Amino acid sequence: MSNDSGEVVFSQVGSLGKIVLNRPKFLNALNLGMVGQIQKKLNEWNKDPKIGGIVIEGRGEKAFCAGGDIKRLAESAIRGELAYCREFFSTEFLLNRNIYRLEKPWIAILDGITMGGGVGLSVHGRFQVATERTVFAMPETGIGYFPDVGASYFLSRLPSEIGTFLGLTGARLNGRDMLELGIASHYIHSQNLDEVLVGLGALPSGEGNTQYTYDLLEKFSLKDKGDFVSEYEQVIKKCFSKKSVEDIFAALEQTGSKWAEEVLDSLRRKCPRSLKVTLRQLMEGRTRDFESCMIMELRLALRFMKEHDFYEGVRAMLVDKDFRPSWRPPAVNEIEDEEVERFFQPLIDGDLTFS
Repeated sequence: MSNDSGEVVFSQVGSLGKIVLNRPKFLNALNLGMVGQIQKKLNEWNKDPKIGGIVIEGRGEKAFCAGGDIKRLAESAIRGELAYCREFFSTEFLLNRNIYRLEKPWIAILDGITMGGGVGLSVHGRFQVATERTVFAMPETGIGYFPDVGASYFLSRLPSEIGTFLGLTGARLNGRDMLELGIASHYIHSQNLDEVLVGLGALPSGEGNTQYTYDLLEKFSLKDKGDFVSEYEQVIKKCFSKKSVEDIFAALEQTGSKWAEEVLDSLRRKCPRSLKVTLRQLMEGRTRDFESCMIMELRLALRFMKEHDFYEGVRAMLVDKDFRPSWRPPAVNEIEDEEVERFFQPLIDGDLTFS
């Protein structure tokens, strides 16, 4: 049984638990209520021996999940309602961690826009199914924030500094690029998804559920990976291996290619504070385990909620849509290392904890 009118719809088909994000008008963006519902159901299904695996998808053809409800967070933060912000991020980050630790197959159907919070609902699980309609990005540096939901962990582990490139620039990938980079486990044409879901409905509840899922997805998966790595790997590795944002800018300038110039122009429009904190975050993430990354990210998230740049970025990019944010300060060389270091300090009212 399921309630098709809720913002998240839960149902069960045989041994398969199904989760449908049901806010298509808002590109299935996550709010606190949705995150809490998913967390509760995940805990329930994880303990239920009759459940062999869980599939999550988004309603509508435009998006799996375009991120979190950033406008609500900005409105709450500017009113000083930081308790709401803490509850949202703590609940979301705990959900990301539980997906990462889930022993049963977690299958995310990424048919459409997959950004921010949608990435956190997918990349940490066992299977990620991209399609020809998938658009992947972590665009947070463009709104005065940073790539969260475990980006410290998964972006920092991508090869050839591609994760650093994605985190700083917010560049978009298609489904074939995701398959090439291992961000997606499978690439399946959207016209075959209904048949995939029918097959998942026969998922065994006990031993063999992961192998069954893998074999089913392999049956439909296309192998034509993207050409992103082969085309840009060397210049990304050369430029984004630098230890400071200023040095990355200089390396892109020296490269002299049209593509590098376009990347540099994009970076110059991002929030300088976000760029500096994000680079440090990804460098830190390489040596941390998943839980430690999430503790670090809650520190960063709550400190960004107090910054002018976050409100300004949300205003310019999502509310007024003039796309002309006024960052403070406006240049990366005006941000001292001490300012960046402040974001990484333990929270006075306590760090994220895991039960």
